Amino acid sequence: MNEKLTQYLNGVFAPYDEVKSVTELKADLHSDLQERFRDLKAEGKDDETAFEMTIESIGDIEQTVQEVANLSRSLERQVVTNFNASNLPTSDFAGVVAHKGQFKSSALRGSNFTNADLTGSSFASSDARDAKFDGANLTDCNLSTLDLGNVSFNRSILVRTIFSKSGLDGAKFTGVRLTDVTFSLTDLRKTIFQNCIFDGVEFKSSDLGGMRFDGQTFIGVKFEKTALNEVSFKNATLKNVSFPTSSWSRKYYRIIKTICFDGAMMDKLTYAALKGMDANLSKVTVI
Repeated sequence: MNEKLTQYLNGVFAPYDEVKSVTELKADLHSDLQERFRDLKAEGKDDETAFEMTIESIGDIEQTVQEVANLSRSLERQVVTNFNASNLPTSDFAGVVAHKGQFKSSALRGSNFTNADLTGSSFASSDARDAKFDGANLTDCNLSTLDLGNVSFNRSILVRTIFSKSGLDGAKFTGVRLTDVTFSLTDLRKTIFQNCIFDGVEFKSSDLGGMRFDGQTFIGVKFEKTALNEVSFKNATLKNVSFPTSSWSRKYYRIIKTICFDGAMMDKLTYAALKGMDANLSKVTVI
């Protein structure tokens, strides 16, 4: 009858043999059931009755085992995505799924994250120069205080992504829709944006001096305490774009006059706000 108990447990645990914590649970349970069976036999129960009562004593064991296995696998995935303080230059992460991955204070120069799903991940204080994030899902990612020099963001998914105090010299955003993205305290003068749509983006205390946004689309974008001298919005589309009007100095008004809006299309409110700042709108189309 002890062999029958063993066979029963083997059947229940078979789908989870690769999970370490479940294997340990099986060994403990096997020992307890053997002891329970012996106690019932000592009370005068026959083999079949003792077996049935032993099995009944553990309740819905299959559900318990499944819950333990699911928890264990979840924890194992968390361990796999923790790469804090790791030395991983030129690593291949293409196509991986690493939700809430931790890449803080890591060496990631030249690494390939093409088409990876990195939702909710953090790369704070890392060196990611020359890395590729082409097609990567960077929704809710924290890209703060790290070096992103010459990084490629070709058709990346950027939703609520935070860039703060990061180096973006030579970084290239191509064919990207930036949705509710924040650029804070970041120097963007040498960053390249091509064929992008800026939707709900906030530029806070960042330097955009000399940037060319020609032909690109801006919807609900806010420029807050941002350097805009000599920026070009030639042939761009601006809808509900905000240029804050509080605490302006004459110097800031002079900077607004240096911005090129030739060929741009903008809504009436954006046009009125810029006109009030004496921006040159002689070649703008109001939509």
